[in-house]
Amino acid sequence: MMDHNCIAPDVELGQNVKLSKFINLYGCKIGDDTKIGAFVEIQKNATVGKNCKISSHSFICEGVTIEDNVFIGHGVTFINDPYPRATTPGGGLQTEQDWKVERTVVKKGASIGSGVTLLCNVMIGEQAIVGAGSVVTKDVPANAIVAGNPARVKRFVDTNVTVAVGEQK
Repeated sequence: MMDHNCIAPDVELGQNVKLSKFINLYGCKIGDDTKIGAFVEIQKNATVGKNCKISSHSFICEGVTIEDNVFIGHGVTFINDPYPRATTPGGGLQTEQDWKVERTVVKKGASIGSGVTLLCNVMIGEQAIVGAGSVVTKDVPANAIVAGNPARVKRFVDTNVTVAVGEQK
């Protein structure tokens, strides 16, 4: 399975992690029983908790913390620099030393829909749902369902409703 993967020796993989082909992992930590889809990159100093699903074509950059039981849809992009530039004021290409990584946290049980872009310095609350194609520019409260550009609260998950397996609401 590792024939088409780039997994640096400094990656910490938990038990029973499932890796698709064509992934790039370096300097990150992945929790137990997490599944990572094809064409995913997870950068250094990023953490993915246990029992997560990271769908294909997603980009998890440095400074991102994803807690346990989180779903990341296809093509989700995290951003860690609020003012990206290619060059320094002197005209040279920027290096790692030219920017400060800003953090993003996705709390346990959250779901991030396909095609979402998350700006840096935001927190997605526990059990929150971010609708597909949204652009998250500010914190999302726990149990909120947000959508749009910019993402806005549409409603909240009803935490008092329990549904048995196979039962429909």
